[in-house]
Amino acid sequence: SLLQALHQLYYDPNIENKNLAQKWLMQAQVSPQAWHFSWLLLNMDKVPEIQYFGASALHIKISRYWNDIPADQYESLKSQLFTHITRFASGSKIVLTRLCVALASLALSMMPEAWPCAVADMVRMFQAEDSNVDGRARCLALLELLTVLPEEFQTSRLPQYRKGQVRSVLAQKCVSVFPLLEQLLQQQDSPGFIKQKVLKCFSSWVQLEIPLMDCENLIQAAFTSLQDPELFDTAVEAVVNAISQPDAQRYVNTLLKLIPPVLGLQEQLRQAVQSGDMETSHGICRIAVALGENHSRALLDQVEHWQSFLALVNMIMFCTGIPGHYPVNETTSSLTLTFWYTLQDDILSFEPDKQAVYQQVYRPVYFQLVDVLLHKAQFPSDEEYGFWSSDEKEQFRIYRVDISDTLMYVYEMLGAELLSSLYDKLGRLLTNTEQPSTWQHTEALLYGFQSIAETIDVNYSDVVPGLIGLIPRISISNVQLADTVMFTIGALSEWLADHPVMINNVLPLVLQALGNPELSISSVSTLKKICRECKYDLPPYAANIVAVSQEVLMKQIHKTSQCMWLMQALGFLLSALQVEEILKNLHSLITPYIQQLEKLADETPNPSNKLAIIHILGLLSNLFTTLDISHHDDDHESTEVKKLPVQQGPNPVVVVLQQVFQLIQKVLSKWLNDAQVVESVCAIFEKSVKTLLDDFAPMVPQLCEMLGQMYSTIPQASAIDLTRQLVHIFAHEPAHFPPIKALFLLVTSVTLTLFQQGPRDHPDIVDSFMQLLAQALKRKPDLFLCSNLDVKAVFQCGVLSLKFPEAPTVKASCGFFTELLPRCGEIAPVGQVVHENGKVLLQAVLEGVGGQASRSLMDHFAEILFALNKHCFSYLSVWIKEAMQQDGFPSARVSPEQKETFSQQILRERVNKRRVKEMVKEFTLLCRGLHGTEYTADY
Repeated sequence: SLLQALHQLYYDPNIENKNLAQKWLMQAQVSPQAWHFSWLLLNMDKVPEIQYFGASALHIKISRYWNDIPADQYESLKSQLFTHITRFASGSKIVLTRLCVALASLALSMMPEAWPCAVADMVRMFQAEDSNVDGRARCLALLELLTVLPEEFQTSRLPQYRKGQVRSVLAQKCVSVFPLLEQLLQQQDSPGFIKQKVLKCFSSWVQLEIPLMDCENLIQAAFTSLQDPELFDTAVEAVVNAISQPDAQRYVNTLLKLIPPVLGLQEQLRQAVQSGDMETSHGICRIAVALGENHSRALLDQVEHWQSFLALVNMIMFCTGIPGHYPVNETTSSLTLTFWYTLQDDILSFEPDKQAVYQQVYRPVYFQLVDVLLHKAQFPSDEEYGFWSSDEKEQFRIYRVDISDTLMYVYEMLGAELLSSLYDKLGRLLTNTEQPSTWQHTEALLYGFQSIAETIDVNYSDVVPGLIGLIPRISISNVQLADTVMFTIGALSEWLADHPVMINNVLPLVLQALGNPELSISSVSTLKKICRECKYDLPPYAANIVAVSQEVLMKQIHKTSQCMWLMQALGFLLSALQVEEILKNLHSLITPYIQQLEKLADETPNPSNKLAIIHILGLLSNLFTTLDISHHDDDHESTEVKKLPVQQGPNPVVVVLQQVFQLIQKVLSKWLNDAQVVESVCAIFEKSVKTLLDDFAPMVPQLCEMLGQMYSTIPQASAIDLTRQLVHIFAHEPAHFPPIKALFLLVTSVTLTLFQQGPRDHPDIVDSFMQLLAQALKRKPDLFLCSNLDVKAVFQCGVLSLKFPEAPTVKASCGFFTELLPRCGEIAPVGQVVHENGKVLLQAVLEGVGGQASRSLMDHFAEILFALNKHCFSYLSVWIKEAMQQDGFPSARVSPEQKETFSQQILRERVNKRRVKEMVKEFTLLCRGLHGTEYTADY
């Protein structure tokens, strides 16, 4: 039946049968019989697939069930494996590898006590003359065994203390291995495939943190192998692995000896670039970067060798500026970018004197780097770019972002001089009439400027006025250049706020770009930045901005999200005008949409008019998000200077909301069933409340009435969220709170009814309801004193919600109890309910900790236990004792002693919440049977 299952796994076309066979075979591999059948499956008359299964089963038994093997069987197991490896040396490659992995696993488990000279034994066994097996086959089998040994170590499940012990034993054993590898590489008659195997074996060993000087001869041999095309890739891996091991930086003399052979690869690199051999140039670049990036600090420290390190830096610069466009003609330059970060960090970390010396040497290098990077960031010709796939264009976009980040970083080293040099180049480019420049060149320089201006405060810079003066002189011939011009203006919006006379230089360009769908993202985001940063200087231009925006909105040039941004931009713009101006602009801006909405409200609901309604409601929400005449969100520094007189009369947003209120009610009445439309309606009010705060007061009565009707007809989470917002903002406003209180009580009673009918289908409503209750307890706890609030029912709903499978809902319920329990003393109804029903809450919490709830929620459950202990201590000590006396509760995996320890720990800790969280984590792992397993390592 075993052979039958294997046959099904490999040859049966039916996927169901394959899966069944695989499941059965996985169980067979770990069964006690595996020892017996594995050897039978390895018979030479079986097909390789079956032999492979036998070898795998052996490996699984040795690596995972080592403790089941009696010590007196180690020797026979070892000799059987040696015999089989010798037998398969000229047989199937996959079976040989599996057998080698099994023997490697055996060796690791027996080292160092039971098999001290394992590595030397392996080398001796396979070097012994054996007339039956061809010498080369034996040699390959030995190399395979020596290669998998360190690999098996890296993935082995040895306990931590054994891992360190075995690693150092293995590292010492390289004296048995490396001379053999050197000999095989230097022998004239060694065939290519043997040399390849040797390099792979060396690659595998260097990851055991072997001292770099012990690897020196083999690294030099690997450098020689780079000349052989057949060995090139394997030799690159070997050199890179050897140089990159963290321990290598201790061996500075060896590192210095490696610089000449790396520099010696430059001729081979140049030829590879000339002949378009991307693989070779990529490999050589990896070696240069590995040496530079991993060891720049150690090599910079050797001041007397500064010239040879500078030569390496220049070699890496050549790789950064390698000819051709990334990612189509080359993929090498991107490998070098982090090197420049590392080198700069290392130079800037020296003490001032040494740093000054290195700044002198490396500032010119970094200026050269900027030129190289901007050259690499250039777009190809329009014709060439047209042939690129969308994937190549996306890779190029990401590459340019990486270049942008690098330039921003380099600014720290070069400072203001970097901006001046970019400005001079741009100026020369744009004013040179003899040699007209390509748009690609202009775009790259601007892109460099934008990269820096986006994150670095350029207010002090004396070149920005000149740059703003140059921008209108750029003849914009294509989309990429136009985009970069827009983003550069956007990056300078804070500067414009401090130099408002310059706004008129660039605003016309932005407004013109708004009409071009191809520039949608860049033009809209730039206008939004200008309106946000410069709003107090824009009133003279407001009419024009509104007119252009209205036109593009009506023509539907932009996608939905850009329309929303544009509305936010207009909100910022209008905030700085006088109230009557705001109202006039709002009227012209919103009227067309209100007319559309009136028409839509009369139609029978269908999918296309639903989208149109959501779009219009979204535009209003986004406009009201930023339209703030009280300037709540202004920076404190600028407000002193530009604060406008406080407005009298109602807030313009409230005026508009009152005008459209009935229309919105009409839309709602038709779409009450549709969660998305209800959400869009609630969003308008939620955004307005958040922005206006107490200015929203006049709207409170009608909004509360509408929400109450809505929620009573069809409960939706978004209505509860808006109620929560109202409770939060108006909790301490006695004049405006009565309608909110009535709404809160109504929402609570409707939701309690929903709980009686079965809340399982509405986790989102339960989640929002729990958050509402927590907010009420936080801001307005006396709501829980109302005679018509059933505190007991609310409490029971909270306990039910703790058992929901949805983590966010459980988290919200924990939040409710964490707010409720501290109120036991001050609010009598709460105290009474908790004292009478708290045991049920504790039971639910312990069930969650016992394994019913996701482990990610344990901190939230711990908060409830902490609050119970702090606010109901005398009750908790009785409840926890009773709960823990139940058999198998909260989990059959914990003993009565463990439960008692946990209870005592919890009851003792009333000050330190973090300690309680740790106890709960510890206890939940015990309950789940995960304590001390590998699952807990990252927990």
